Amino acid sequence: MTFSALLAEATQYVNFNDLMGENSSIAFSVFGWPIRWYALAYLAGIFVGYWYLLRLIAQPGAPMARRHADDMIFYAMLGIIVGGRLGYVLFYNLGNYVRNPIEILRLWDGGMSLHGGVAGVLIAIWYVTKKEKLSFLRFCDYIACVVPFGLFFGRLANFVNGELWGRPTSVPWAIIFPHSGTLDPRHPSQLYEAGLEGLVMFAILAFFFWRTDARYKPGFLFGMAAIIYGLSRFALEYVREPDAQLGTLSWGLTMGQTLTIPMLVAGVWLVATAKGRRQRVEPVAGTDSVA
Repeated sequence: MTFSALLAEATQYVNFNDLMGENSSIAFSVFGWPIRWYALAYLAGIFVGYWYLLRLIAQPGAPMARRHADDMIFYAMLGIIVGGRLGYVLFYNLGNYVRNPIEILRLWDGGMSLHGGVAGVLIAIWYVTKKEKLSFLRFCDYIACVVPFGLFFGRLANFVNGELWGRPTSVPWAIIFPHSGTLDPRHPSQLYEAGLEGLVMFAILAFFFWRTDARYKPGFLFGMAAIIYGLSRFALEYVREPDAQLGTLSWGLTMGQTLTIPMLVAGVWLVATAKGRRQRVEPVAGTDSVA
């Protein structure tokens, strides 16, 4: 085989349908009811995140007890679902939902905003900490450390579903997503996001939590998570296909980039001011007391 033939064979791009199948969004069925990968991703993120949260709060100085973590899981689920859906409605497709408001309830058709989900979780944290008289920022620090699990599994589900694909490219690992409407090879941007927003963010936050005194500086870990996610999302939007109904906005950014700017600003402020915040005396790990 000639060199040119080898090169041509090496640049044959993978078709998503050949890789994952044409009905890739369904994992399996139970009594005829389809169980979707996206639902399993939510469950995996919640259960693995909860397991890791219990490990975090077992360390000295935790701002919550086990019962607070149990409450938070329930309210966080509500915040993710309600906030994520309303965020998508408001920021990405408001006109359609104003004309067809009943479609807001059709969660199985897709349409969730991560920024809206973050807002929903923050409201849930505010409610739990207000009710239990706990530190809002320190609570956010610990929850921020488990968020990468949800982002990782969620982005993998985006890939398996063949959605939120990247822009056309000629890189060797490009994939053809037939549902994009063209046969152009595209960046598998969902996998980039799973790596940066999931694995990289987890590694950095884990280092600061376990190897430094960052968890005793209220707002530091929360701010770091906002910065890491913000930078990752802003950069990857350049290789991710913009939402068809919005495209690139008139000021030259996508909606994802625009919504990320306030997150970046808040993250930088939280990290810069964390050292000066007062910290109460730390209780002994394993007790039901909180800092």
